[in-house]
Amino acid sequence: MARFTDRSVIVTGAARGIGAEYARALAAEGAKVVVADLNSERGQEVAKQITADGGTAVFHEVDVASPESAAAVAEFTVAEFGAIHHLVNNAAIYGDMKLDVLLTVPWDYYKKFMGVNLDGALNMTRAVWQPMVAAGGGSIVNQSSTAAWLYSGFYGLAKAGINSLTQQLAHELGHSKIRINAIAPGPIDTEATRTIVPDVMVDAMMNQLAIKRLGTPDDLVGACLYLLSDDAAWVTGQVLNVDGGQVFRP
Repeated sequence: MARFTDRSVIVTGAARGIGAEYARALAAEGAKVVVADLNSERGQEVAKQITADGGTAVFHEVDVASPESAAAVAEFTVAEFGAIHHLVNNAAIYGDMKLDVLLTVPWDYYKKFMGVNLDGALNMTRAVWQPMVAAGGGSIVNQSSTAAWLYSGFYGLAKAGINSLTQQLAHELGHSKIRINAIAPGPIDTEATRTIVPDVMVDAMMNQLAIKRLGTPDDLVGACLYLLSDDAAWVTGQVLNVDGGQVFRP
């Protein structure tokens, strides 16, 4: 399949984990990928590997909490590939997240966290929507989480915000032929998850799933590619759970 031939896509947080898997999968279907991340060393490695595998990818540093940095990666993408067709808002503070609760988390840290995990998706969307319009339209996928429906403190609050942001922007962008949806993963077996969540908690989460295993980044790829592609041409403002049956919701 080559659903993304001659289309360009920015994937934020693509230096490792789920974001890197999205970037590789998009390139395998013909997309020209901008691997966008703060970690330049690992981001460049991902882009080089995609190129070595026969795909097209370049790295660009981005701090999604900064509107100026978001605008810079959008400008770079247009200069490099001529247009922006797709965006995956995957960047987040997670693997090195401070373990605290809403009532006591230091305010400066809370604001920094929300600046990346919630405002970052809005900053990137604001940066790319006009180039997408110039390209004739496009699509965006935001990374949510089942944490939005579970107790998970400020992390869950940010993901609930991502869900609402997705729904609100779907209406603001629809007339411009831009679709925006979100993926809500359940517990995914990544380096970041293993770093932040103790093994005993990982085992407990796994036992609560309908499908008794942790997810993998590859489990999320199909949903991301579908929502970005023309196969989902009449799908917008939706949050798709990919969670092994972790949560029930309307």
